Parts: sequence; structure tokens; C-alpha cells
Amino acid sequence: MTSAAIFGCTGYRLSAQERAFFADANPWGFILFRRNVESPDQVRALVQDLRDSVGRDDAPVLIDQEGGRVQRLGPPFWPKYPPGAAYLQAAEGDVFKARELVRLGARLMAHDLHELGINVDCVPVMDVPVPGAHDIIGDRAYARDPQTVAQLGRAAAEGMLAGGVLPIIKHIPGHGRAFADSHHDLPIVETPLAELDAWDFVPFRAMSDMPMAMTAHVVFTAVDAEAPATTSKAGIRLIRERLGFGGLIMTDDLSMQALSGTLKERTEASFKAGNDIVLHCNGKLDEMTEIASVTKTLGGIAARRAEAVLERVVRTPEPLDVDAARARFAAAMEGRYQAASGPDVGEAQAPELA
Repeated sequence: MTSAAIFGCTGYRLSAQERAFFADANPWGFILFRRNVESPDQVRALVQDLRDSVGRDDAPVLIDQEGGRVQRLGPPFWPKYPPGAAYLQAAEGDVFKARELVRLGARLMAHDLHELGINVDCVPVMDVPVPGAHDIIGDRAYARDPQTVAQLGRAAAEGMLAGGVLPIIKHIPGHGRAFADSHHDLPIVETPLAELDAWDFVPFRAMSDMPMAMTAHVVFTAVDAEAPATTSKAGIRLIRERLGFGGLIMTDDLSMQALSGTLKERTEASFKAGNDIVLHCNGKLDEMTEIASVTKTLGGIAARRAEAVLERVVRTPEPLDVDAARARFAAAMEGRYQAASGPDVGEAQAPELA
């Protein structure tokens, strides 16, 4: 039976121990990082090996390919893409033009991923930063107001879907107001619910039709004074009912320090709260074994949501003249934006938030 988990691996190729573990645990999917990327042929072979290990050719293989600070595929084999905030800057504030650029950028990224067999990208970032918030989101956000974030996030998701790659909206119900980096600390947001509803939640509500969402390891005291959204029954209920999200809900990485307790306890709390799938990213076999020991079998409504996710994959991507599209994208973006400061969100720092 398929287990309700997504796991990472440690290197360019599967070890015998990893292969045996995946065959036994049978996770729903996998996630790749820079540590897994050497060359196009190597990535393609690793993706196929991961799927072979569980005997499912449609097993989701995820990656974080936002652009900017969060880009697992890069030069010399793949283009360097700009961060989310760059599109509106390049469009000089014209949201309509920015939408066209975002969709084009996402369509090109989807092409890169589809060529490798990767069928899920952890984009778009739907968080709306507020003044003074921690810059872990920063220029990863498309804009500084919820309506524009919603529009540009929609364009990114459409570009991904058109290219045969599934998007994941993150970090639901919002990480933009957090004054701490959830990779290292537990952010606590004390904003009233009405204000959250009118700002932070707006982009996620607008994207409630998307196939997947990734939770935020953030405490919203107006919802649950103690537990972050990931492990809060009230938090998941808010996502389902107030935000209207009917797709598959997966946790952000369980190894992030915002969460407390053992990995078993974090896993159990995540399922008890109502998550469909748990995510673990660092590829450490002992940690994955601990999580797998208490991971639920994917069944019931969660299994139906997972099936619905895979049904959203476009088998034949829309036609794309890749060379012409790359030239058009480069001409539109080159020299038209200033990169914002912020911590690099890579392996050492971020197993996922990403």
C-alpha cells in the first residue's frame, strides 16, 4: 500500500539501502534538491530510479524551482531564473504585463522539468510580506499586496500546468507576516482573524482550485494559540472551510526547527491535524525510517485527493518554441529588476521552505 509521505534522497544516485527502504515504505512521492543534481542525464536516471523503487511510473517527483534564491536546477545546464518580485519590476508595475512574464517564465521552467521527468514544482509562493517581516520570503513573493500576488500566482500555476508540471501553492495559510524563519524558529503571528482574512488569506482563497497546497509552520494565535498551522486541527479546518481549499494538503518539511517534538510526534500530529501527506526532505535514512514507522497508508478521502492530483497532469504540454520563448523572456527581463537581499534558501539552510 502507498504511504502518505514524500521523501528525499542523499545523492546523485540511489544507494542500495535507499532503494530497499523506498521499496518497503512505498512513499507517494519524492523531492529533489541541489545535492541530487549533477547533469540532465543523471537527473533523468535518478527520477526513473525513484519511480522504479516503488513500481509506479506516475509517482510524483517534486523540486523547488522558483527562481532567485530558490532554484535547484541552474547553470551550466539550466537557465538562472529571476525571483518572483522581479516580474512586476520588469513590467514597471503593469500587472497585465507582469502576468504575461510570469506565465512565460513558469512555462519555461515547466519545460526544463518535464524534460527530466519531474512532474511537480513547489511554486507558486502565495505569501504576502508585510513591512518588518523576516526576509525568508522577501523577493520570493510576487508582490506586496494580496490581489497582485493572487493574479501573478495564478499566471505561474497556469504556466506550470500548461507545461505538464503540477504547481503547489505555498505556504498556506500564509508566511508573509512571520517575523522569524521557520527553518530555525517558530514564527508566532498575533494578528486578528479579520485582518488575516482581508490580507494574508486572500491569495490562497483565490487559488483554492489548485491541486496541492503546502502548509506554513506558523502559529496564528487567532486560529490556534499553541500549534502552528501544520499541526493544528483548527489550522487545517480553516484551510478547508474558510479558504475553501479542496485539494491535497501536504506539510512543509517535518525536519524544520519550527516544529517541536520527535519526528514521530511531528508526523502523528500532522496527520491528526488533517494533513493528507507529510514531507521530509533531507534524505537521512534514520529520520525517514522513524517517520515511515508512524505514517498512514494513503486511503479514504486523502487517496481520492491524491488520485485527483495525478489526473491534473497534462500528458501533452502545450506547443512551445523553446528558443524563441527563451529569447523573448531574456529580452523582457534582462537588466529590468534589482535583486532584493535575503537569506539563500538552499540545502544547508532550508530543507524546504522552499
